[in-house]
Amino acid sequence: MKTKLHLLFLALALFAGLRPAAAQTTRFVRISGPAATIIKALRSDGSLVWSNALAGTNYTVQTASSSPIETGWVDYMQLHVTNAVNTNLLFAFNPPAGMMLIPAGFFIMGDTLDGETDATPTNATVSGIYMDVNLVSLAQWQAVYNYATNHGYGFVNAGAGAATNQPVQAVDWYDAVKWCNARSQQAGLTPVYYANTNFTQIYTNGEVAPFANWTNNGYRLPTEAEWEKAARGGLSGLRFPWGDTISETQANYYSDTFSLSYDLGPDGYNDASTNTAPPYTTPVGYFAGNNYGLFDMAGNVSEWCWDWYGTPYAGGTDPRGPASSPYSARVTRGGNWDDLANGLACANRHYLAPNIVYDVYGFRTVRGL
Repeated sequence: MKTKLHLLFLALALFAGLRPAAAQTTRFVRISGPAATIIKALRSDGSLVWSNALAGTNYTVQTASSSPIETGWVDYMQLHVTNAVNTNLLFAFNPPAGMMLIPAGFFIMGDTLDGETDATPTNATVSGIYMDVNLVSLAQWQAVYNYATNHGYGFVNAGAGAATNQPVQAVDWYDAVKWCNARSQQAGLTPVYYANTNFTQIYTNGEVAPFANWTNNGYRLPTEAEWEKAARGGLSGLRFPWGDTISETQANYYSDTFSLSYDLGPDGYNDASTNTAPPYTTPVGYFAGNNYGLFDMAGNVSEWCWDWYGTPYAGGTDPRGPASSPYSARVTRGGNWDDLANGLACANRHYLAPNIVYDVYGFRTVRGL
């Protein structure tokens, strides 16, 4: 405990504004692990330099806030260290607009809380990325869509939504991928998806599986592993991004307290949706964010991911899913306004053919660092 207190004093005020919900509070940091460590510096780029690590072991960076509504230390990122002195990017002072840093590190992907047969826990290590704070809204979709259709892009679906500040839905996987490329070009970034293997023809039309150049700096869909790590927000082994129970004050879903003991209701569609007909979506960012400052990582609309669906899913470093799917389907994550609570669990996996359109599916984007 003496070592952790030492780290606390050194880190005082370094994490102010780490999360939108705690923008006016001071945030603290400490490192928990098998041996005493020393924080050496916090650099201007948001990276922490620390020493005395025991090589070949695991450490956890934890944070706490001075906010009266937050109590105790929470896990922020897990690290497998190979050196005595380490430098890790903890947060970004100036992330791209509307995005937050998801720090690199390992996590346990999947869980056994609800008997999921396709979410067997495995270790996964994910590189740092930026992720959209919110689901892509209808207004955001339309702004890029209009640019795209004026620059040679062809979409099968024009997209829909209950209001401009609610998530876009009724777009298939191919539409989402093309939209990512168009957003990249509109922003002056290099697109990630291509129609050929030598990455010379940007993917703009048709509905055939594109090829990804993972080194490019443009917007793209998250991999399944990236999505789950981001959804958990640094926490481990919990059913939802915030804990093991859920209520309609925390997410937009269809509550059935009789069926699931951890669903605290109230029953039925969420009253936060004022839509008089489906989709019963809510404005993006309506509910509290997770420890990474991300909103709607459970509920509202299900989110397209890059990966083909397969079992078991792969762990390891930056897994990107199988080369194909026995179901010819892509992964979706997070659950939606029409799902029961179990569909919103961090480890719960859904899948859908990439050319299918429903009003419960949307997406958010990520970028490499």
